[in-house]
Amino acid sequence: MKSIARALAGILALVGLTLWAHAEISSADQQTFRGLISNQIAAFQHDDSAGAYSYASPTIKGIFPTAEMFMSMVKQGYMPVYRPQSVTFGDAIETPSGPVQKVYIKGPDGKDYLAAYTMQRQPDGSWLINGCAILQADGPSI
Repeated sequence: MKSIARALAGILALVGLTLWAHAEISSADQQTFRGLISNQIAAFQHDDSAGAYSYASPTIKGIFPTAEMFMSMVKQGYMPVYRPQSVTFGDAIETPSGPVQKVYIKGPDGKDYLAAYTMQRQPDGSWLINGCAILQADGPSI
């Protein structure tokens, strides 16, 4: 009986994960994500610290309390988004940490990267960027 209950619990967990993994993000929210990310990248390209910082969530601003500190961090650790050669948007997916927008970037070094932007809904219903993880892509060139 315990093994049947355990198996049933496992199946229910898989169904729950499958439903969670396929939660849809509205097309309006996806457009908002793409606009925020595009605008922040444009601000980076123009060395507009204040502009780039304006798209960061309160969580990020708590870690980097000034636009200058934020920009310094980006220059040191996020060169692909600071000076991309090209930017292509992929899917937006729902995760336990919130929506993540996939962005495919050709960096200034000519290498391909996947940037995963975590988005955060604000109390007023708007969205801000709550983080970005960058991985060098191993697949074919974008």
